[in-house]
Amino acid sequence: MKISDSIIPMVREAASLMVRSGFDVMEKGSQVNLVTSSDLAVQEFLVGRLSGLIPGAGFLCEENDLADLSHEYVWIIDPIDGTANYARGIEDCCISVALARRGELVAGVVYIPWRDELYHAEKGFGAFMNGRQLKVSDRPMSACLFGTAMSAYRKEFAKVCSDIIFDVYMRSNDVRRFGSAAVELCMLAAGQLDLYFEMRLQPWDYAAASLIISEAGGFSCGFDGKRLSLDKASLVLAANSRENLDDILATVRKYLPKLPY
Repeated sequence: MKISDSIIPMVREAASLMVRSGFDVMEKGSQVNLVTSSDLAVQEFLVGRLSGLIPGAGFLCEENDLADLSHEYVWIIDPIDGTANYARGIEDCCISVALARRGELVAGVVYIPWRDELYHAEKGFGAFMNGRQLKVSDRPMSACLFGTAMSAYRKEFAKVCSDIIFDVYMRSNDVRRFGSAAVELCMLAAGQLDLYFEMRLQPWDYAAASLIISEAGGFSCGFDGKRLSLDKASLVLAANSRENLDDILATVRKYLPKLPY
């Protein structure tokens, strides 16, 4: 049995803690960075259940500064990606769970419970959504939909983000913003979006979805053009083809000679 087959029922069960109402909303340093009581409940549940699946594994999680990477296996968890959406009842929010072995992603599950869309991938076995195999689109740049954002947590980067977005927008079809990196990256894996850029994300935002993209035939990288980091914040690029990834990477570097953090 593949490891993702064991992760999926745990993630589905955890989703029952993403209640529609009656949860508490708190700020984490600013009004745009929120955490809810549901985030904390989902993370506690998953850490408890996944600990039994691979005893001795480490965890890298968004809430409560849970980061222990000194293990062969590490679980990378975002209990609710798109918390601001969740707090407002917007359906674009999800649970994201990835498993890395010796720094390489081997499994990823992203579940959007209010749509009942479950994405998963295991290295070398393809990517799927609700049992349907995924494949990225074959659209050229001129026809691409571009998923992106304006660096909500670090608004000092908004101007350079807008320059990059405008450049790509003028050469592509249109821009979309859904408020959850994991949701948008999975949409790219499913061929709904074709390009993606965010200035600064954490590994729990993109780990599972980046594996889903690669197993669907797509590409992702950081500012250096190499594999996305699993132990620190990263600029994140993704695309349906190597040609389009190289295009948006060149565009980023035109406006951003070096990473500003």
